[in-house]
Amino acid sequence: MNESSDTGVESNRKYPKPVLGIVGGIGSGKSSVAAEFARLDCLVIDSDRLSHQVLEEPEIRRALQSLFGPAIMGTDGKIDRRALGARVFRNPEDRHKLNSLVHPRVEQKRQDLMNLVRHDDRLKAVVLDSPLLVETGLYRQCDAIIYVDVPLDIRQKRVLLSRHWDAAELARRENIQMALDKKKQIAHYIVVNDGDPALLDHQVREILTTVLARFGRMNMGKR
Repeated sequence: MNESSDTGVESNRKYPKPVLGIVGGIGSGKSSVAAEFARLDCLVIDSDRLSHQVLEEPEIRRALQSLFGPAIMGTDGKIDRRALGARVFRNPEDRHKLNSLVHPRVEQKRQDLMNLVRHDDRLKAVVLDSPLLVETGLYRQCDAIIYVDVPLDIRQKRVLLSRHWDAAELARRENIQMALDKKKQIAHYIVVNDGDPALLDHQVREILTTVLARFGRMNMGKR
């Protein structure tokens, strides 16, 4: 675990558990880091999964079909996420329309999940795994931000295998997001995720232990 110089839980909310946000480049393995936290009794809220659920809602499906036409629909009558993604990633106006429709519903689902476990003593923390954590302002709800640091060549290999993207496609996708150096600057912790499971486990455990201790001290100080 690498820790930034201004690290510390930035608790300015009344939520009773620490909320951690994960940021990093595409292919950095943010979901793998989130899974490590899940194994340590943290609730992981996956924004991609929530988005997929929202796209299944009949009202949202009808609205998107009205906005973008039948080309985004699959033969099963559901949204073809690949076709939808290809369209909005090439058109900022369409991307804004999609986000305006989907993000409020995702946020509501996220808050519902968090409220469900507010006082569940079995859960140590909430972890937000969202590809646009910074861009949407969601990071402001977090007590600490974790940046997943992975060399570009490793990320390129990962997305080629998992998504069949070449280096140019990865660069194009990342160019519509906030620059990685800026995300790294706002992070409280840095996790190296270069493929060593033991190292990743050690780093995540160390971060969680530190965050829980600081969160506990801050709460005691408010009494």
